[in-house]
Amino acid sequence: MLSIRNLLLCLPFIAGFVGADQVPPPAPYVLGYPDQLSYLPGEEVAFHLSTSEKKISLLIERLGGTTVKVSEKVGIPGKAHRIPDRASSHGCNWPVTFKLKIPDDWKSGYYQATLSVTDGKTKSTLFFVVRSKEPGKNSKILFQLATNTYNAYTNWGGHSLYSYHDRDGLQGHRVSFHRPLRSQYGNWELHFVRWAEANGYDIDYAVNNDLEFHPEILKHYRLVLSVGHDEYWSAPMRDNLEKFIADGGNVAFFSGNTCCWQVRSEDKGSALTCWKQWYNLDPIFRKGDHKLLSTLWSHHLVQRPENKLTGVGFLWGGYHRSHGQFMDGPASYITHRPKHWVFEGTKLKHGDRFGGKDTIVGYECDGCEMKWENGLPFPTGRDGTPKTFTILGTCPARWAPGDSLWYDRFPKDRVGAAVMGLYTRGGTVFTSGTTDWAHGLRGKDSVVERITRNILGRLSK
Repeated sequence: MLSIRNLLLCLPFIAGFVGADQVPPPAPYVLGYPDQLSYLPGEEVAFHLSTSEKKISLLIERLGGTTVKVSEKVGIPGKAHRIPDRASSHGCNWPVTFKLKIPDDWKSGYYQATLSVTDGKTKSTLFFVVRSKEPGKNSKILFQLATNTYNAYTNWGGHSLYSYHDRDGLQGHRVSFHRPLRSQYGNWELHFVRWAEANGYDIDYAVNNDLEFHPEILKHYRLVLSVGHDEYWSAPMRDNLEKFIADGGNVAFFSGNTCCWQVRSEDKGSALTCWKQWYNLDPIFRKGDHKLLSTLWSHHLVQRPENKLTGVGFLWGGYHRSHGQFMDGPASYITHRPKHWVFEGTKLKHGDRFGGKDTIVGYECDGCEMKWENGLPFPTGRDGTPKTFTILGTCPARWAPGDSLWYDRFPKDRVGAAVMGLYTRGGTVFTSGTTDWAHGLRGKDSVVERITRNILGRLSK
């Protein structure tokens, strides 16, 4: 039997277990999330909002080549709602505060809603994507945003899929989209979108889980884009995109650390599960079939390295000018095959470097196992990279010490590389091998711009 003293010591744990509410932020505050990640024109966006104030305002803008105001509503009645203890994993369950029907003339794109209270200083934002009502009619390019990654890094409500900013210093294994999310759109994707739309490219937009729940849209496009930090992929997302490629569709991964972790969608796409390093705690681990194990796609139990999709992977890449690795590195690609059509019009020669001014090789990078013949790199194919993969550029990269200690098959002294290249298997797949490619577009690097134009122009037709 518990003594009174021991019972009192256990109360905080018991309260957390049964779901004690979290303490709301100091007033004034306003927070919210939409009921979905993406919508079609004509559908209603349901805003789930919580505020300390009686009245709030909502401003909606499309963030594309330019920022365009599309809607504003003032005087929306406000009300404070509880923050459940498991808000980060199972959502806030706030009621609908306000609904908006998306007009037919809203362009496909990323829409930011700014919430503000009467003092005009207290604000927060949420986002949603409008898909094309007639996919492929105005554009043959589909840009799918890395919204799974946004969710994975968001610690609002206590937990993310990381421990470094966790409420309890623990690593979560389930994250909900039904909470205020921290968008990463401005880090990479917006720079690409601003450049592309300003240069006359018509693009349709979607989110990660549209590849899972609306795969029928893919057949209307010639080229699918991934930009920036597209780290978390579900098996249906990958299955549907690989079928698109096999059927002749093209993909350009202007991204790094791409398709690194396998996730499983839950509750009709409103949450993600990923056990990452703790894969042996995944409930399906002991069931014997590990194809859907929520850990590295490159893990030997999953046996489906991302190299088979993108041409490259994180196990043979790592960090450059990040996490203490190659902090004085060139942050640029060295050119290996300058006569390839990807380099057309750049005037690059063999051995030239490009992109260093804007550190296009930075943060997280993907690569492949290589062998060198007559001064040129070739893939070995042993890591899953197609043997037809053409290596166009490389830059050294490496995992940070300790990153790989949990993985029993990772050589602790490996020096890898960021690798840019492409292969054709049905359709053509290009990869930049780095998260920071779009920074070269932001900086108006003429070589990065020309390579991007070559890829968009050729693969979207």
